[in-house]
Amino acid sequence: TKSEIADCVRPVDGWLFDGEARRLFELARTADPSGVIVEIGSWKGKSTICLAKGAEAGSRLKVYAIDPHIGSEEHHAAGQVWTFDEFQANIRKAGVQDSVVPLVKTSLDAAREFAFPVSLVFIDGAHDYDSVKADFEAWFPKVIEGGMIAFHDTTGWEGPRRLVRSALFRNPQIQGATFCWSMAFGRKRQRRSAMAGFANRIRLLLKMVQESALSIATKPAIRTFILRVLRRAPQH
Repeated sequence: TKSEIADCVRPVDGWLFDGEARRLFELARTADPSGVIVEIGSWKGKSTICLAKGAEAGSRLKVYAIDPHIGSEEHHAAGQVWTFDEFQANIRKAGVQDSVVPLVKTSLDAAREFAFPVSLVFIDGAHDYDSVKADFEAWFPKVIEGGMIAFHDTTGWEGPRRLVRSALFRNPQIQGATFCWSMAFGRKRQRRSAMAGFANRIRLLLKMVQESALSIATKPAIRTFILRVLRRAPQH
């Protein structure tokens, strides 16, 4: 369930606040059944499991998990990286292997061959601006009317933070643009009212007010400390 998903994925290596795990679960659970779910950047499966569990609780959509599984540039400095084996093990342990279709390739290579309509795309690949922009431009046209697009790490990383201001909050094809911790997401609409556009701008201002604090909170050492505090806090 939505309330259990954060505990479910906590042992899996990765970077998600509990609130982000719950949000991904809910976005997948409520995804339009006429499309599929696409994840750009899977790492070792933490967010993949959230999406797959949500899909299984909803319309049982397939989750296409796209990642070359060779890590990012900062990992290459430490030598060769290969995460696919651990990804598969985590997916099996979570019991969602039948809901996940791994595509071991880059986002752009996958997009060129991808023919399914997309109900939800979660972009969490390379975090430099050009890469995030390329992911958005490759996948946004594949999102169906009423589908959702979501980005991760839009506070502590300049690339996603800068891109979502235009791709989400100022995009005339996005309605209900909002944010949750470091995630930002919105719904694709061909036609959007002026009031909906104004609401997007207001939420962008709110996001920008919170970005300074959240950019600190998403740094690994601070994130670990905050997560420990939150987990010990009484639940209401």
